[in-house]
Amino acid sequence: MARPLEDEPRRYLSIFEDVTGAPGEDCLIDDGTVVVVVASGELGEAIGPGGRNVTRFEERIGKSVRLVEDADDPETFVANTLAPASVYNVTVSENDDRVAYVEVADEDRGVAIGSDGETIDRARTLAARHYEFDDVQLL
Repeated sequence: MARPLEDEPRRYLSIFEDVTGAPGEDCLIDDGTVVVVVASGELGEAIGPGGRNVTRFEERIGKSVRLVEDADDPETFVANTLAPASVYNVTVSENDDRVAYVEVADEDRGVAIGSDGETIDRARTLAARHYEFDDVQLL
C-alpha cells in the first residue's frame, strides 16, 4: 500500500536507497531519529557487513537511524517494530477497535517500551500507518 510522504521523509528514503542499495518502504522522523521501514527480506542488505551501510546512512544524514523490516502480515510487522525485543506472540483483536496485544519476554519489556516510551510509540504509529491499528499494547 503506497503511503503519501512529506518531502523530508521522501528525501531520506531516497538517500537511504542510494547509500544502502536496499529498498525503503516508509520513513518516520521522530525526535531526531529516522525510522526506515525496509522491504521484507532486505534488512541484511540495509545493515551491510558489520553495519557499514546503515552507519554510512547515519553519517550522511547526521541523525540516528532505526530500521524496521516490513512484513506481509500485521502480526509479524508489529513484532518487527519492537525489535530487538523478543516477541512471543501478537494477537489482533477487532472488536470496537483494532488492537495488537503483544507478549514480550519479561527481560525485554523495557526494550519494547524504549526510553520514555519511544519504541512502543513508534510501533503504534507504524502499525496504524501500515495496518490501520488503533493501538498496540504490551501484555
